[in-house]
Amino acid sequence: MDVLRRNNVKVGGSPGRPVVMLAHGFGCDQNMWGPVAPALAEEFQVVLFDYVGSGGSDASAWSAERYGSLDGYARDVVEVCEALDLRDVAFVGHSVSAMIGVRAAATAPERFASLVMVGPSPCYIDDDAYRGGFSAEDIDELLESLESNYLGWSATMAPVIMANPERPELGEQLTNSFCATDPAIARVFARTTFLSDSRDDLKSVGVPTLVLECAQDVIAPREVGGYVHAAIPGSRLITLDATGHCPQLSAPEATTSAIRAFLRELR
Repeated sequence: MDVLRRNNVKVGGSPGRPVVMLAHGFGCDQNMWGPVAPALAEEFQVVLFDYVGSGGSDASAWSAERYGSLDGYARDVVEVCEALDLRDVAFVGHSVSAMIGVRAAATAPERFASLVMVGPSPCYIDDDAYRGGFSAEDIDELLESLESNYLGWSATMAPVIMANPERPELGEQLTNSFCATDPAIARVFARTTFLSDSRDDLKSVGVPTLVLECAQDVIAPREVGGYVHAAIPGSRLITLDATGHCPQLSAPEATTSAIRAFLRELR
């Protein structure tokens, strides 16, 4: 199996520099890092990839069994690291990839030196004192809508997720990304994402961690960022002056600056 081809791996920057691995979220691919990756590549070696079933990956390698769990996506991450023989990786995970990174680091701790979580959520459903941002009924309705009319769901939800209505091109970019995903694969990834509960996994994090949240985010409200920060000892929480769930697109300079400053301090 050619893992690098399977996951459409792209490596930029100069060899020998510290490695930053950028991981996309649900319905997206590595192109979501377009405004951030070149700036980071000036100082780091940057690894981009697509999860199997996303972007330019080999969709024939996808299976509902493997990718019906976040562990399947974490295996993608670890296998890419193994294929490139990466060590001391700074893993930057957007949205659900933040929790995928936690699992990857627990599986292969020798590969990872730090985590950056962009808009993380360990659980999307409200539970007693925990506020994930959605009720169980909300998630059921979201998944039912997605499964019955994925393209319609994408066109409706992408602008809401992205926010920034004064910049409609951002919502269009996310809509196009969603719509480029095979609906059958998207249905499985959506259930894997929105029904996951990774709260217990946070206590396993033993590397320096930066939590990046947006001032307003309908998918991962600030209560969630605070929860993640409190659950990971020694983590740092930064609230970006940005709205929406994709600050790497809506506020790329601030996102890049925060990531760069955090990683510089770890040298």
